[in-house]
Amino acid sequence: MAFFDTARQFFINIFNTVFFILWGDLITIPLPGGSSLGLSLLVLILIPSGIYFTIRTRFLPFRLFPEMLKITVENKSASQKDAISGVQALIVSTATRVGMGNLVGVVAAISAGGAGAVFWMWLIALLGSSTAFAEGTLAQIYKEKDPLYGGYRGGPAYYIHKFFIKENSKRRRSVIATLFALSGLLCWCGISQVIGNSVSSAFENAFRIPPLYTTIVLVAIAAVIVLRKNATVKVLDIIVPIMASCYFLITIFIIVKNAALLPSVLERIFAEAFGLRQAVAGGFGAVIMNGARRGLFSNEAGSGSAPCAAAAADISHPAKEGLLQAFGVFIDTIVICSCSAMIMLLAPAELTNGLEGMDLLQTSMQYHLGSWGVIFIAAILWLFSFSTFIGILFYARSNVAYLFGDNWLSQTLYKLLDLVMLFIGGLAAYTFVWDLGDVGIGLMTIFNMMALIPLAPQAVNSLKDYEQKKHSADAD
Repeated sequence: MAFFDTARQFFINIFNTVFFILWGDLITIPLPGGSSLGLSLLVLILIPSGIYFTIRTRFLPFRLFPEMLKITVENKSASQKDAISGVQALIVSTATRVGMGNLVGVVAAISAGGAGAVFWMWLIALLGSSTAFAEGTLAQIYKEKDPLYGGYRGGPAYYIHKFFIKENSKRRRSVIATLFALSGLLCWCGISQVIGNSVSSAFENAFRIPPLYTTIVLVAIAAVIVLRKNATVKVLDIIVPIMASCYFLITIFIIVKNAALLPSVLERIFAEAFGLRQAVAGGFGAVIMNGARRGLFSNEAGSGSAPCAAAAADISHPAKEGLLQAFGVFIDTIVICSCSAMIMLLAPAELTNGLEGMDLLQTSMQYHLGSWGVIFIAAILWLFSFSTFIGILFYARSNVAYLFGDNWLSQTLYKLLDLVMLFIGGLAAYTFVWDLGDVGIGLMTIFNMMALIPLAPQAVNSLKDYEQKKHSADAD
């Protein structure tokens, strides 16, 4: 027994050390007013990388935004049997981006950093768009045929492999690519548990439904979809546009209803973003870092998850999928996260002062829409969370295949594991498992960036080629 206790404590110590390295404040910069700016390893990697990719692509988010919209409305079907189109790949990645981070994450950022955190979320999203472009383009360049599901597969594990393993080498796996794939599977297990707990808690609060009943229904519906061969994309094609449109339209209604307050809310966002009040109160660092962290990990740019969907697209040019993935970051943060922020900031301050987490969002919605608002939030959280679960299992396909080869047994076993985690999460919250998800996405980001930055010239060259061909076609 003493041996197991010692081993358990050793593992916990190692885990806590890794968690701190990824998420803790490795560097602390003192600021005026007694505040400080803590920078974690991931922030130190992702923000400079976003600036680098933005410069290398010649400010792609601004320069090519009309092109992103044009590609999105093209909506061309895939030419290969069982493959998905570029827009369908965007929908899959949007399903996981537009998840609980858009509700719970934005609430956490505003709770801890105030209204100014919203500005920093917007800024980080613009930088993240360029990173997402590079990931999506490289995923297309290095994609492979998928012998199990049909169509294509790929993602960071595959372009990391190509980067670290020489072409004529007999090695089947790269160490870094293997670590990335394992980190992804670990992360998505943790997220599955968070999803189950969030949905069951929301339905218990809104409808007084016992968590067991909600969880059984959630797991049963999810199992029917994810255990079928190619049902995931078809379901997300329906769910994602509906949930995003409903949330957006409800927000527009709330903004129009409170139009007179909008100028003061925007003024508050920009004033608090630059610490005009927080610098005196010693909270300027919290404003920046809470907005930055939420922006980075809501849109997932750099983590290497969305490229797993981008690689599956059957599209005419790699850069087109990169542009679609860059647009996905815009949808996630500039549109959906802003919706959550406006819902909360347009509610009276005296009503929301002191509230945190989902209490803040539900109280705000109840103010705007009455008791129906609480029901709406529960329903939209269910849709956001459910689509996230389906989406991450689509991501997992390529990682499972890279680790264990092309066989249905390993694919099915991982799906069953995630369904079990979804069920466990619905009944109780296990903080350690949630932290595993955070460690998983942090490690994914580290391993992904080890290949993404050196391979960036290929993504840039692909963009140049796309623009030259487009210019030539327009000239003709």
